[in-house]
Amino acid sequence: MTHADNTLSVVENQGWDQRVVVVRCGTLVDVFIVITERYVVLVDTLHNPTAAAALLDIARQYLVHGRTLLVVNTHADWDHAWGNQVFAGPDALHPAPIIASRRCAARFHSGDEQPTLTRMQAEQPGRFDGVRLQSPTVLFEERLAIEGGDLTLELFATPGHTADHIAVYIPEMRTLLAGDAAESPFPLVYSAAELPQLRDSLLWMQALRPEVALYCHAPVTAGPGVLHANSVYFDELEQRCQISLARHDGRLPDESEDVEAFVGFPFSAALPTDLDLQDQTDFYHRAHQRALRAMLEYVAGC
Repeated sequence: MTHADNTLSVVENQGWDQRVVVVRCGTLVDVFIVITERYVVLVDTLHNPTAAAALLDIARQYLVHGRTLLVVNTHADWDHAWGNQVFAGPDALHPAPIIASRRCAARFHSGDEQPTLTRMQAEQPGRFDGVRLQSPTVLFEERLAIEGGDLTLELFATPGHTADHIAVYIPEMRTLLAGDAAESPFPLVYSAAELPQLRDSLLWMQALRPEVALYCHAPVTAGPGVLHANSVYFDELEQRCQISLARHDGRLPDESEDVEAFVGFPFSAALPTDLDLQDQTDFYHRAHQRALRAMLEYVAGC
């Protein structure tokens, strides 16, 4: 079965350095190819081997002049790392080192991803049938630098969206590849415990003062302002949750209650007025509700 999100396209350059190529996978996700003197670096491998092989085909034109291929996983989520088998393992089309955090590899080795794959194979026949989970092969803790000759790729931990998340900064061009650590309208958070890490990661990325910022889930024209806007969102979330808990004498809402009404922060108020979410409205609406519950729990526990 052919799926639309196996079809990749190169995004027209909007003024960033030509050595960064943005590749769009349907409406699912953007990933990146960084071309240095020594390496061609793929940042993420998409959601299945068909899409990953198509990404490799785009990258092949840059594998000249002695350059070799490297792969980076920003994190182990399905739309970012389920194409790894194209680059490592017994059926790799183009063997290459896959670089990621130790926490990313731990997610694969723990077996926690297999139930997700099994469920998604059952729910979406054909889309994930060929996926074999393959862990990254070159691991680091907090930071790692890839010296590409003309460019340096600084990989650094940005936990919060997931515990294993990393971002990439290229100082020679002051360009940040934020992955899912920031996005438009806001990054996803799944628990109260992750909130401080996510907000710290946003501040760390802002402190770099990038001139160009590219995201896996935001328009390429969004720019570094997304980092600040994401921080503002969580700041307002915290303030409104503090007021709400005081009004409700510290009581948390149960699962049946409308959490937006409980806090007084409707989804429409959380969105920039000029943002068109297209078919992602329901997805981010649920994410907003989840963030509200996480923040209420966090504030209540402070």
